Amino acid sequence: MRETALNKVRIVLVEPAGPLNVGSVARVMKNMGLNQLILVKPHCDRFSDEARRMAVHGIEVLEKSQVVDNIPEALKGCQRIIATTGRSLSLPTHLETPREALPWLLKEELNTALMFGPEDRGLNNEELNYAQRFVSIEANPDYPSLNLAQAVAVCSYELYQAAQDSLDSKTDLCFNLASFEMLEGYYQHLEAVLLKIGYLYPHTAKARLEKFRRLYNKANLTTEEVALLRGILRQLDWACQFIPSKESK
Repeated sequence: MRETALNKVRIVLVEPAGPLNVGSVARVMKNMGLNQLILVKPHCDRFSDEARRMAVHGIEVLEKSQVVDNIPEALKGCQRIIATTGRSLSLPTHLETPREALPWLLKEELNTALMFGPEDRGLNNEELNYAQRFVSIEANPDYPSLNLAQAVAVCSYELYQAAQDSLDSKTDLCFNLASFEMLEGYYQHLEAVLLKIGYLYPHTAKARLEKFRRLYNKANLTTEEVALLRGILRQLDWACQFIPSKESK
C-alpha cells in the first residue's frame, strides 16, 4: 500500500535549466521510492552525460521521465496538487511546511503531483493557480534559498517518511475527487458564463478568476460536486437567452 501511494506521486519540474539538477532529482527520487518524473519545457538535455552522472542508480527514473509542453499536460488526471514556493503570494494563501502538507498526497487511490518551479524564479502566480495547497521550506533567514535538487530532496524525504506511518485512510474523505482536467473545464465554463452575464469584464477576468480558483481548490471538490456546479452554469446559459439585450430596449 505504501509503495503504491508513492508510485502515484508525480514530481513535476517546470522549465528546469540544469542537467545536474535534473540528474540529482532522479537520484533522490530513487532513494525515496518515487518514480514519476515529469519535466515541463526543460531548458536542458535530461539524457546528457552530466544528468546521467548525477543520477547514479536513479538512471531508471531519468530514462522513464516524460517531457511535456505545459503544466496542464503534466497534471492531467491528478486529483491533488501541491506547489512549492519560496515567497509570499499576492493573494492571501496559507503556506505550509512539507511535513504538514505532503501526507495529503499519499492516498493510493488518487493520482497526485508535487510541483517545483524554475531555478531562477520559482513558480509564478499563474503557475501556482493550478495547485490546491502550497508548501514553503523553512530555512535560515540569512540564506533561505534552496537549490532545486535540495528542495526536491527535502520534500521527497518527507513523503517517504509519511508513507512509513500507519495512516488510516478511512478517516480522510478523499473518495471520488474531481480530476485536474474536470476542474479546468469547470473554470473555463465559469469564466464564459460570468463574462456573458456581465459579472466579469475581459480586462479584469483573469484576476477575478484567480480568486475563484483558490476558493474552489481549497474545497477539494468531488466529481459529483463539479457536475452540480456545471449544471448551474448550463441553466444560467439557458436563461441568458430570455434576458432582453440592451439593444432591444
